[in-house]
Amino acid sequence: MVSTGQNTTAGALRHVLGHLLTPLLMCLGMGLAYLGAFHAPQPHDLRVDIVGSGPATQVLAQTLQDKAAGALDVRTVPDRATAATALTRQDSYGAYIPGDHPELLVASASSDTSAMAVEKVFTQVAAGQDAPLKVTDLAPTAAGDPTGQGVFFLLVAVSIGAYASVAVIGAAGAALPMRLRALLAAGTSLVVSLIGTLFAGPVFHLVDHGLAGVWALSWLYAAGILLIGVGLHTYLRRWTTLGVMVLFVMLNFTSSGGIYRPELQPGFFGSLHAFWNGAGLVEGIRSHVYFDGHALGGNVLVLALWFLAGAVLVTLAGRTEARRAAASGPAREPLASGPRKADAETGDGTGLKTEKETEEKARKEAKEEEMEETVAV
Repeated sequence: MVSTGQNTTAGALRHVLGHLLTPLLMCLGMGLAYLGAFHAPQPHDLRVDIVGSGPATQVLAQTLQDKAAGALDVRTVPDRATAATALTRQDSYGAYIPGDHPELLVASASSDTSAMAVEKVFTQVAAGQDAPLKVTDLAPTAAGDPTGQGVFFLLVAVSIGAYASVAVIGAAGAALPMRLRALLAAGTSLVVSLIGTLFAGPVFHLVDHGLAGVWALSWLYAAGILLIGVGLHTYLRRWTTLGVMVLFVMLNFTSSGGIYRPELQPGFFGSLHAFWNGAGLVEGIRSHVYFDGHALGGNVLVLALWFLAGAVLVTLAGRTEARRAAASGPAREPLASGPRKADAETGDGTGLKTEKETEEKARKEAKEEEMEETVAV
């Protein structure tokens, strides 16, 4: 005969094992995403220019193209001005000017790791000509962000503030109307974006101008995450944190271009870079701060579409909750009246006890859900 204590232990063990699934899936997802995206960066179709128009320039370009075997996309441009324009428009990531005193033009604000990869290639080319290579950075980063990766870590800070708030608003605020939860999401995103702007400017000096634009982009980004997360909570419940982490950490950080641009990553993450919201924030800030707003409109559009998706999802979630409430309302009434009638007839209190047990169970499940989401964050 199995004792009550053994039943309790077995039930608790099953409960723990069931809840362990979430962190184990997070471990699996984070490992696949981060190691898959970052463990072995290799250039592919990385655009570089050779400045000049003579036969020697054409031979050098073709030789580099053949030796690179797909790693580089080597083109020729007629003069330095054309090469500089391509760099500042982020159409290329290096421009080599051959001669007795060879020079390499880069724009490290576009991507420091891409600039380093290009510099490594052309340092070897210049060494083959027995000439030292001069490197000129046409778009250096701010003094407070010498590696150019500060924008990526700003993305991390704003993302964590946003998706962690989803767990609080979704679980602790589940009893609130969806309209009020949406307002909380908008207000929280404002606070998160202001904190991020303080980090970017007065605290760490990641950017030296354009703080208003950095704030606007950060708010649009954070608001999109919060609205999507709050809307998803209606459908995913205790799996919301995992779902939000997949969207806005695993796939988001790895495709943002903050560490490696798509030209140095596997194709899957490079393809996400074109439309994921983290890339919209990182590239939007780079464009706004360092490249005179070139291509900023496309990045703002990406962030706006994610925000719109969040607004639509919250609207649908609100309607879903209203339908659920309407459907469950009539069902509760007979159940509530039935036991009370029985109590009045029998006087044993069984129906009232059952009702209290049901309410207690619901509160316990809600509390466990909230605790699991908080621990997952």
